[in-house]
Amino acid sequence: MKLFKTLIAASFVMLGSQMAFADQSAVEQYTYGSHLDIAKVIHMDAVPDDVCAVVPLQMTYLDHQGQQHVMQYSAMGNGCSGN
Repeated sequence: MKLFKTLIAASFVMLGSQMAFADQSAVEQYTYGSHLDIAKVIHMDAVPDDVCAVVPLQMTYLDHQGQQHVMQYSAMGNGCSGN
């Protein structure tokens, strides 16, 4: 019975840590007028050179409190010909 209680408690701890991780890795959607608190950019997706369309990109950054965020935004691909 003690082993069963230990397993149940461990499963709740694992579930809680997974939920906390999911909250930290949630992707925020950029909208016009979004308040951005960017202290340091960690990674930005490259704008594709072979696409002539609006594409979704992501930026990972740290805010001024040191918390990591992932933001999705849209940009025009560089594949459009000027001819």
